[in-house]
Amino acid sequence: MKSLIEKLEKQHTLSKEEFASLVASNEANDFLFQRAVAVRQEHYGNNVYIRGLIELSNYCKNNCYYCGIRAGNTEVSRYRLLKDDILSCCEQGYQLGFRTFVLQGGEDIYYTDDIMTDIISAIRRQYPDCAITLSLGEHSYDTYKAYFDAGADRYLLRHETANFHHYSQLHPQSLSAENRQQCLYDLKRIGYQVGTGFMVGSPYQTPEYLAEDLLFIKQLQPQMVGIGPFIPHHQTPFAAFPQGSVDLTLRLLAILRLMLPTVLLPATTALGTLDPQGREKGILAGANVIMPNLSPVAVRKKYQIYDHKICTGDEAAECRFCLQKRIESIGCRIVVDRGDAKQYKEK
Repeated sequence: MKSLIEKLEKQHTLSKEEFASLVASNEANDFLFQRAVAVRQEHYGNNVYIRGLIELSNYCKNNCYYCGIRAGNTEVSRYRLLKDDILSCCEQGYQLGFRTFVLQGGEDIYYTDDIMTDIISAIRRQYPDCAITLSLGEHSYDTYKAYFDAGADRYLLRHETANFHHYSQLHPQSLSAENRQQCLYDLKRIGYQVGTGFMVGSPYQTPEYLAEDLLFIKQLQPQMVGIGPFIPHHQTPFAAFPQGSVDLTLRLLAILRLMLPTVLLPATTALGTLDPQGREKGILAGANVIMPNLSPVAVRKKYQIYDHKICTGDEAAECRFCLQKRIESIGCRIVVDRGDAKQYKEK
């Protein structure tokens, strides 16, 4: 495996068969993580960037089989944040040193283009030195362009799986991998810094499917990649499926760092949910982003896309300074910075 790891670090890609072999093996993990951290340090030092996550709505028109806020879950207590709520979250976050705000939600038809562009414009006016990231699902080219023109900088849209058959096993027929991928290329064409990603250990996933994910990401060349272990939600069709592997997630983080040396790579909340040291382990596998929650505490427990999600009761300041200590304990530091991808800064 060492030779494959060295080849990946040198060439930044492998064949599908080589990727599948590397994904499926537990050999040479220490060497893999060591090389991934060295590459991250070469480009970003020991800096870890924080994103303030604002979960603006748990309404969603879709019925993805893995998601706890799917339209078919009638047990969810639904909510949505209005403009003033969102601006209040940004104000608190700015005071705590956040210079990126991430507006994330289900595909809620309440937020028309006019409503959403008004919110984005207001944030841009009040916080001109901050990045605005959106994670609001699939939309038309024109809608994405309107958001961009209003002041959004980045867009996160996990492709979920690059294999079309696997995609159909995770989603209803109304959704397609083809459209999902087209959205990502539309976002790139408009000029966003683009993030994609996938669940690790999702139902029916194979090492070959993960190899296809890596090859798709290599082709897309995103600025960000978000991956986390699959965690089942008890009110979905996948409630009885086993959760994903922390170890495999860490391995894939390191592979992604060697494949895309300057990528922004979060250590996700899902990692911290399955392992108390999961986010620290993610940083030690090559990640360099964490996303504390700025949502009002009153709604956090309602945004449950999977079971047992951590930090749903923490105040934003409590979460921010707890994470700072934890990150410092592994020799890294949280910085007050927009945290743009290096290759985007250099353009």
